[in-house]
Amino acid sequence: MTGSQAQVVFYSLSRKFVQEKKAPPKAQEVIYYSLAIGHHLGVIDCLEAKLRCPLAGFHAWVAQLPAGSTARRKLEGVDRFGEICIDNSHTHLLALALDAAAPKMNAEQQDWSQRLIALLQSIENEPAIYLMVRRHDD
Repeated sequence: MTGSQAQVVFYSLSRKFVQEKKAPPKAQEVIYYSLAIGHHLGVIDCLEAKLRCPLAGFHAWVAQLPAGSTARRKLEGVDRFGEICIDNSHTHLLALALDAAAPKMNAEQQDWSQRLIALLQSIENEPAIYLMVRRHDD
């Protein structure tokens, strides 16, 4: 992608599965535990794109958050690291910051904020869910 086609995509965990052909019924407890402890045991997370923003629009949106704020630094991590993870430890922080900045935002940015806040609410409802936010330059 060229700079004008670069984008930021918010992916949400849609499901998990254990990389195993068949698990005997007695292993169900082990599988449940495996899902809980994650990737170390061959657990694969299936991520689904939920929100896409052009990179320039993402930058303008994040710039509406207070300079130096934790919420802004968190989202700016997409530029520094290429991707960030948003989990239940970030939900209130981000939702409050996006809501407070809404009056300064244009209609598109407000729409993105509302959609992200809805995704954050899904994490509140099910803490095993998380968001992976990734920058795509090509």
